[in-house]
Amino acid sequence: MKAWRVEQITETGTMHLRDLPLPVPGPGEYLVRMAAAGLNFLDTLMLRGRYQRRPALPFTPGVECAGIIAAAGEGCALPPGTRVLASLETGGFAEFACARAAAVLPLPDGMPAEDALAVLGVNYPTSYYALHERARLRAGETVLVHAGAGGVGSAAIQLARHAGARVIATAGGAAKCETCRRLGAAHAIDYAAGDWVETVRQLTDGRGADVIYDPVGGEVGEQSLRVLAWMGRYLVVGFAGGAIPRLPANRLLLHNAAAVGVIWGELLNRDPAAAGAVRAALAELYREGVIPPLIGGRFPLSEAPAALAALAGRGSVGKLVLEP
Repeated sequence: MKAWRVEQITETGTMHLRDLPLPVPGPGEYLVRMAAAGLNFLDTLMLRGRYQRRPALPFTPGVECAGIIAAAGEGCALPPGTRVLASLETGGFAEFACARAAAVLPLPDGMPAEDALAVLGVNYPTSYYALHERARLRAGETVLVHAGAGGVGSAAIQLARHAGARVIATAGGAAKCETCRRLGAAHAIDYAAGDWVETVRQLTDGRGADVIYDPVGGEVGEQSLRVLAWMGRYLVVGFAGGAIPRLPANRLLLHNAAAVGVIWGELLNRDPAAAGAVRAALAELYREGVIPPLIGGRFPLSEAPAALAALAGRGSVGKLVLEP
């Protein structure tokens, strides 16, 4: 099979497309033939050794794929031919991948593989878990979503809007701001065009946002606490900006507010029942047409480096996928 391999950690995130033997599933594992693999910002960090988890070298990147079970190891109940989503430690950027049975989810009828990656993989579950479980979002509240045109940001806009919240989004450039408005944001701010903090203050009559959804970090995270409302919740979703914010704790104190971490992958490992409930709720919202995912680009497996460069350079919108 064809698979991308990281053979050494470099600042540029170098990968090589290799011919590898077909994996053999062990007990409790499935071999999945990839129909689509999802790209996530964490992939760009893992290639450079900057993610909190560092796989042993060499490894194949990619933490999620959707496809068809090609073979099943001992003790596995799903038959070959079943369409599934697989959550992986590594291995997604390949024509085949082995996945633990507990991390494999049969796909609902009629859900395309690329939609499944967004709705049931990382993006929408992260945003649903963040808004509903970690922030306890209530109808009528104001949500500020950073990087609103991105994979998790676009999901957060749709889900917050459906929950009855007023959404203010930030994004880079007029085109991405228009994307945020199409997704349901009441206001979209081009953070490269001026003082977004002051704009948020004006839009909220000085009150600030009840919930701030931040997958960017860095200075954006530090400045966000300036527009956090009384009893607000600042959601730490990721650090796409490249730096971990040094949060001014005095602002949390003065606003009786909270900074709350969000990590979907660990919920999958620690509380599969809770993760399953999140995915079931999202599958129903998808069936009802409430959350049509924004698929921002489809790349052949051979062009994985170009896809990752678009993601790392913030030149993409929505969910990016690889296809064989």
